[in-house]
Amino acid sequence: MENSMSRILIETTVRQTLKGLKENPKRSIRNLVDMALHFSEGRFQSHFFQTARTMLEHEDSAYYSLVEHSTSHIETEHLVKFGMNLGYNSCTWGAQRIRRNEQRLGFNIPWTVLFQMDDLQCLDHLFEYDSAITEGEQLGIYTWGLLSRTDPMALLPLIEHHPDSAFFLFCRPEDVTSALLDEIIPIKHLMLVVRWEDGTDEVCAMLRDAHLPYSVYVPYDQNDLQSITSGELFADTQQLYPLFTILTAKPDCPTKVQDLVYQAVVQARNGQSYQTIPWELYHDIRSLDEIISDDACCVLFDGHGQLIALDHSDCMPFSSLFEDGITPLIRQAYPKSVPIVSR
Repeated sequence: MENSMSRILIETTVRQTLKGLKENPKRSIRNLVDMALHFSEGRFQSHFFQTARTMLEHEDSAYYSLVEHSTSHIETEHLVKFGMNLGYNSCTWGAQRIRRNEQRLGFNIPWTVLFQMDDLQCLDHLFEYDSAITEGEQLGIYTWGLLSRTDPMALLPLIEHHPDSAFFLFCRPEDVTSALLDEIIPIKHLMLVVRWEDGTDEVCAMLRDAHLPYSVYVPYDQNDLQSITSGELFADTQQLYPLFTILTAKPDCPTKVQDLVYQAVVQARNGQSYQTIPWELYHDIRSLDEIISDDACCVLFDGHGQLIALDHSDCMPFSSLFEDGITPLIRQAYPKSVPIVSR
């Protein structure tokens, strides 16, 4: 991706703001949001920064503490690189590219794509994943979620090969070792997302000591509803200082429960009482996609390379990423203004 003048100016402003945070954090954050809102061109950017400015009018917002803690404990270059890839490459420049390509090509394009990598056989298809990400970037997709239960070390070359994208690598606590940390420290466009379970606190402490950004994810079903709606879960996770607390529905979780969880997440996020950002993985991805383009879509590729349309649970999977590539499958699953039909 070329270093456009607008990108250079934004990155320069971000760096200056990070320096100013040490002197007057609240004023620096508000000034940055005001500047971003002033120069926002797309509806997504305008919506996002208007919401952010409204939220930051709350002087006691826990997000001020979250930002202060993050900027003091995360290495600056990591904050800048990951933030620019996510905020500019994906949600600004990429969003504009998505809208142009949707009009030109006649199908909906997701702003982010999830890859389920539970099986070791996924590692046999790293070339196909690499090609898919390259194709996706050409469409305007610059945010990727790798949901891994394999050795995350094996996925690092794939991530390194795409320095313009932002990667969220979901992993188990036992997979995060000192050897892994040594390898990911130079990869500034990567954030680890650690499963919330026994051992997560020790791993988050390691990541914090290494000055790396990180989040936690919490698989949930109806048994977790009370702790989520009461806010107890977020009160607990914030003790580990994660940027995001990401909730992921278990496969058998009823749709009604997922809807209630999403409502609780939005309420908790708007309430600004927790020093972590609550996020429901599928609903929030779809919600942002709906702002970026008229027709929302939420895409996951399972371990066999099949496209799962997460917002159309009654639709059969589309096959296969390893044979057809990412663009033909998205075109089949999400034609513009046509009901989704599986083949």
